[in-house]
Formats: sequence, C-alpha cells, structure tokens
Amino acid sequence: MYVIAGATGRVGSATAKNLLDAGAEVRVLVRRPQDAGTWEARGAQASVVVLEDRAALGEALTGSTGFFALLPFDLGADDPEAHADALIASIAGAVADQRVPHVVVLSSGGADLAEGTGPIDGLYRLEQALHATGAKVTALRSGHFQEKVADVIDVARQEGVYPVFAASADQPIPMVATQDLGAVAAQALLSPPASSEAVDIVGPSYSEREVAKILGDALGRELHVATLPEEAWADALQDAGFRPHVAASLAELYRADERGLLLPRGDRSVRVSTPLETTIGKMLGS
Repeated sequence: MYVIAGATGRVGSATAKNLLDAGAEVRVLVRRPQDAGTWEARGAQASVVVLEDRAALGEALTGSTGFFALLPFDLGADDPEAHADALIASIAGAVADQRVPHVVVLSSGGADLAEGTGPIDGLYRLEQALHATGAKVTALRSGHFQEKVADVIDVARQEGVYPVFAASADQPIPMVATQDLGAVAAQALLSPPASSEAVDIVGPSYSEREVAKILGDALGRELHVATLPEEAWADALQDAGFRPHVAASLAELYRADERGLLLPRGDRSVRVSTPLETTIGKMLGS
C-alpha cells in the first residue's frame, strides 16, 4: 500500500495516477470529503486527513509500504516558518510512529542548505526530520516547475507583459513538468533504492525569454519581457498582494536562484523530457 499526500495537487495526483496505472494499491490523502469520491472511483482508497494532525496521519499511514510526502507552503500564514515547522513535526512524527519503511519527499534544489533560500529552508528541515525517523528517504529535488507559468498567464494575456525576477531573461534554466515528477515519484516508490538518496530531477532548459515566446505564441500575442532589478523584487511582490514578510522570503528565494544556490547537488540525477509547449497547451486547454 502506497500512501500519497497532496493528491489534489499536480505532483501528488500524477504520482497516484501512475501508481494506479501500474496496478499498485494506493491510499490518497485529501483535505475535503468531496475529493475522496473521485479517487475511490479510480480504484484508490481515500482518507480525509490534514497533515497537521499527527494522529490522523499516522492512522492513514498504517500498513504502508511507502509514503509520498510534501510540505505545502502557506503564504497566507502569519508565521510561515512556524506553520512549516508544525507540519514537519506532524509528518515526521507520523512516519516514525508507524515505522514507514520508505518516504519519497517532494523537495527542491537548494534543500541541502539550512538557510538563505527563502521558503526552501523548510524543505531542508523536512528532509532532516525524515532522515531522523529511520525511514529510507528519497528526496526528489527539482528546479523550476514548468507550471510556474500559470502565475503570469493573466498579466501576459491582459497586459502583454512577461515579468522576470532575475537580472537576465537569457540564462537557460532547467524546467520540469509536474507530470514527469509524478512519474519519477511513482517509480521511486515502486523500486526503492538501497539507501537514502537525493535525486536531482532535470528537465529541458529554457531561458525566460524563450518561455515568454512560447507562452505568447500560445496566447496569440507578442509579450514584452520585463526584467526587474533585485532591489525592486520585494516591492513588486507586495504590489502583487503578498504580505511584507512573505514578499521578503520570496525575494530571498529569487536571490538564491540568481547566486546558484539552487543548482543540482544531489547523489544522482534523472532527466525528464516533457516540453514546455505541451505543459502550456494543457494549462490553456489547447
């Protein structure tokens, strides 16, 4: 039995679907009762659980062979770090309580660093806490998600602008489709490694200018690429509606990316190949 957190999200749902397609027994974790029926119709078990509830999570993990875990970021929390730490304590505690043998965790490039990476700091703490449980841990560390383009589709469509929080829009960046991450996560659960490892997931590379061209073509309009200087990031994020402490954390994340702190440094790497055109087409329903 494989237990999948975040089953209503992109990576969790792709992981669960790949496992079901492989004929595996799957128990998905959902936050809302109405989401359970969809998964049960596909042949999965479903448990309505919030990850903050250690006891309920532990019950859902009973008898599991492997667990797909993640750390949801709550950018609306008054104290995002405290919120992350509460989740980490619950997740790791439940894994330890149930002696789950193998955990595949959705992590990120930069999660080997204890600080200086904005919200990714929490993934460092999650990886460390899971290692302390005695479980075998497979940390999937990806870079940029291709689906991040969804954040700018509205402004691109309405204003013809593609904003870039970086000094240059011409630096190629590996970008991973979440459907590929789900496939890798499912395979990792089905074929656990001999020992814990960090796996870098590397997708096709695109510069932000190339991303803007692909998105513009899909939208049927030319997009102006607007690079924002570092000193403007926090203010721009606040103007976009983020609270000051969240804007500061995200700005730190962008700085970490600029300085190479999020580059692959895992034990091995897996290359995936879904092109950005495919991902954008799906997001736009084309």
